[in-house]
Amino acid sequence: MALYITEDCIACDACLPECPNEAITEGDPIYVINPDLCTECIGFYDEPQCAAVCPTDACQPDPNHQETEEQLLEKKKRIHGE
Repeated sequence: MALYITEDCIACDACLPECPNEAITEGDPIYVINPDLCTECIGFYDEPQCAAVCPTDACQPDPNHQETEEQLLEKKKRIHGE
């Protein structure tokens, strides 16, 4: 499933450069993850990098965008053309 950023976000900018899909953007007032681009870092890393660097644990699984690992890998291929 894609991740989303909760209201616990302090807009510290730690997550932004970590996303290999550029799925994270600055929102108002917190950052936002585009579920169409989020692959939970499947195919890149062992864990979602935004969640790994977030000091407030604001990056959480999005129950509204549940996907299997296979679906996430297909999304990665679609985004990166691999």
